[in-house]
Amino acid sequence: MGRPGRKDQAGQAGRVRRLATPIGILAAVAGAFAYVGSVDPNESGHYPVCPLLKLTGVLCPGCGGLRSAHAFIHGDLGAALGANAIATVGYFLFAAVWGLWLVRAWRGQPLRIGLAPVWWWGVGAVLLIFTVVRNLPFGSALAP
Repeated sequence: MGRPGRKDQAGQAGRVRRLATPIGILAAVAGAFAYVGSVDPNESGHYPVCPLLKLTGVLCPGCGGLRSAHAFIHGDLGAALGANAIATVGYFLFAAVWGLWLVRAWRGQPLRIGLAPVWWWGVGAVLLIFTVVRNLPFGSALAP
């Protein structure tokens, strides 16, 4: 076997460039999760209070997200879902999209996820319903 040719080296360099962004994003997310996993959001003073909650007493869709991430990192899926079910579903969704992105980058294909506007409206409706229900007395199970 001979040495790799210029075309092979160019192909490898192109692959490394294509993989750099998804791997960089994963590194940033992993770093953030590592920090949240090591600094417990259940102890006061480590993280700022949600401004919407502080000013109005209303839980936003993100309230409990840090506690959810902390529980998720420590393998407590039940506590993660209890702190913020939407965020927990988002972790799995992120993993799926990231995996797809990595595979497509490896193959030299762009990541294009074309969602019709109805899907975006649906996501907005789910977030709105989640926010309203978690702030009502019968929806207290969704509150962190």
